[in-house]
Amino acid sequence: MNQISEYNNNRLRLLAPLWIMMVLACVWSAWEGWWPLAAMSALTLTLSTAPVLLASRYNIALPLPFLVATVAFIIASLIFGEVFDIYYRIWWWDMALHASSAVALGMIGFLFIYMLFDGDKFAAPPSAIAFLSFTFALSIGVMWEIFEFGMDRAFGTTMQKSADDTMIDLIIDSLGAVIGALAGYAYLRGRSAGLLGRLIRDFITLNRHLYAKSRSRRDK
Repeated sequence: MNQISEYNNNRLRLLAPLWIMMVLACVWSAWEGWWPLAAMSALTLTLSTAPVLLASRYNIALPLPFLVATVAFIIASLIFGEVFDIYYRIWWWDMALHASSAVALGMIGFLFIYMLFDGDKFAAPPSAIAFLSFTFALSIGVMWEIFEFGMDRAFGTTMQKSADDTMIDLIIDSLGAVIGALAGYAYLRGRSAGLLGRLIRDFITLNRHLYAKSRSRRDK
């Protein structure tokens, strides 16, 4: 556990300059009365530090590419998208964020479900694990659309642009979830899945204690 905590602390130190910038942006924008940027900077800081803090709490090591991608996604969504209206200036911005988050959620779903099987790829068919990973990612996408709908109705925001926008988002979420789930399927089949496969392998290697049967079979 100490090794994993030290590993995550090293990752925190690597990303510390970015978080310091978020704090400065929050303070400066509050001083200038630019409250949307102040609020989003504070939210970005909270959301981007939460994975490392939670990982340390639950004895999970997070690969650096995962952390960098998480922080980049949060900044692209909250700062550039919401504060600087990039969603309206670049037509594909929202679709790109939905696609990337869906792929990531498909992989996270795979890692979580595979962990529930204790890393035993013989406990369930790879296709079943991949399907559960897909449904996990898609369900998160649906809940997000419900959240956007609730925010628009309760606070008068425009997170949901239109019914067409919602359906396009869900279609993109579905495609991204399929890609993430297929990367996990390829891993179980011992096939190369490119960058996604390497990320899955790195996470499992760093967290072998969560995948005991996978480790024991490899040791044999």
